Amino acid sequence: MLASTTARRIAIVVKGYPRLSETFIAQEILALQQRGLDLEIWSLRHPTERAVHPMHKAIEARVTYLPEYLYEEPLRVLRGAVWSLGQKGFAPAVRAFWRDLKRDFTANRVRRLGQAFVMAREMPEDVGHLHVHYLHTPASVVRYAALLTGRTWTFSAHAKDIWTTPDWEKREKMAEALWGVTCTAQGAGNLRSLSRPDRVSLVYHGLDLSRFPSPPESRSARNGADPLDPVRIVSVGRAVAKKGYGDLVQALAALPQDLHWRFAHVGGGELLASLKRQAQEAGIADRVAFLGAKAQPDIIALLREADLFVLPSKEARSGDRDGLPNVIMEAASQGLAIVATDFAGIPEFIRNDLEGWLVPPGDWEALSNALNLLARDPERRTSFGDAAFSRLRREFSMEGGIDVLEARLRAVTQSPTREPERV
Repeated sequence: MLASTTARRIAIVVKGYPRLSETFIAQEILALQQRGLDLEIWSLRHPTERAVHPMHKAIEARVTYLPEYLYEEPLRVLRGAVWSLGQKGFAPAVRAFWRDLKRDFTANRVRRLGQAFVMAREMPEDVGHLHVHYLHTPASVVRYAALLTGRTWTFSAHAKDIWTTPDWEKREKMAEALWGVTCTAQGAGNLRSLSRPDRVSLVYHGLDLSRFPSPPESRSARNGADPLDPVRIVSVGRAVAKKGYGDLVQALAALPQDLHWRFAHVGGGELLASLKRQAQEAGIADRVAFLGAKAQPDIIALLREADLFVLPSKEARSGDRDGLPNVIMEAASQGLAIVATDFAGIPEFIRNDLEGWLVPPGDWEALSNALNLLARDPERRTSFGDAAFSRLRREFSMEGGIDVLEARLRAVTQSPTREPERV
């Protein structure tokens, strides 16, 4: 039986919520909420951080957490499986699961089917559409749940999910989704090569500048000559391989002895301990501070006091890579000079020698040289910072991308869909 064409609610599906590192998702959910879309959030994982951003506190959508591991909530999973057995979509969902399992025989596949059983059973009937962030495991859950219930679904692809998901899997998921968006031209090119080009759109996250103070009226004239007032270098990002922080520690250790500097890193991550050891072994631990994860007000305060922002992204051995990291745009929002790598989506925003200084990924010597020269040149830092802020405000504000998403999501919620059968 077909549902009426009155507007229905949308479920936003994410891997974990809330996450300090995913400000782009929180920004989008909040903006769609402010434009009147009726949303709820479904998360595959519980939060692992105590701190949250102010954006998270402003989001009113109800959050439902699926069983992260099936054995933790066996009765909930069993009820979902029994309910799913009675649905017309059970056979198509299980066929899709078996095809996936044959090509990727892992426990992860079974977990996603179990989560889909729970989602399908517990999803309120007035939720007519699913929109998922990330095309890898979260999209697997959404795909199976959509097949079970007859709901439509769409996706936002970002970075890791594009570059570490097999082509066959991306191709099949995109064939079943109504449409998708992604946040870099490089990512869009990859996905379009595997589907109809009109099925995937480039939609930059951009930045909601209303959440940020204007850049400081003036920057310090620090040039690294005064040991009592060293140049302040900062980076924000998870300590994972694709961020290139091992290269950065090497680059910092190679800076000339007559340059006085301090470096602060914000973010959690699996490589924090090894980075601290690397800094200790390089003899720079007294000038390097690993501050851990911070809420956005603390990050903004750090950016406003800094002289240089650095992010040496590169491709990890797993194939994982960044998209266009929001932290680069956040640094630009404060008029901060940026040193980064000419990699992934970064040069779509920062053009070398215009809005910042780009070096080859993995080249710690070039990175060290850029940091050294910019640390000694406050006028050039000011020029880069002003240019990056101007480009951000002119071409990378949030509103354009949210206009596209709002229009598309309103269109799908006004279209008829098949209601799930209840038993």
